[in-house]
Amino acid sequence: MSTLQLSVVTPDKTVVSETVEMCICPGVAGEFGVLPNHVSILSALKIGDLRYRVNGKDEHVFISGGFADMNNNVLSVLAESAEKAADIDEARARAAKERAEKRLAEKSDKVDETRANAALQRALVRLQLARS
Repeated sequence: MSTLQLSVVTPDKTVVSETVEMCICPGVAGEFGVLPNHVSILSALKIGDLRYRVNGKDEHVFISGGFADMNNNVLSVLAESAEKAADIDEARARAAKERAEKRLAEKSDKVDETRANAALQRALVRLQLARS
């Protein structure tokens, strides 16, 4: 069976470094799949669920934007932040969701709506992955 090397790194740590069968990335223009021997590609990523398969089992990683680069059967994902679904603290994600919703409900000039919407999106994806 053909495989590729997946590396998911943030400025702080390496989140994933594994040999995988395939990967599905949350690209800014939509999800895209990467299989072994895929053509070289560079893509911006959005907040979402990066899925990959190891030994027939799907794994999930929360990604909050970044870039994916595929070259020579190595998929390098450089993410602003990332965490495996199993490592997500559901209570923390729920609290972040509530904070973001509260900020958005304020409708104040002091609230940066773009940042609050991004925080809400991150929290929603984290909650979805924590429950899966």
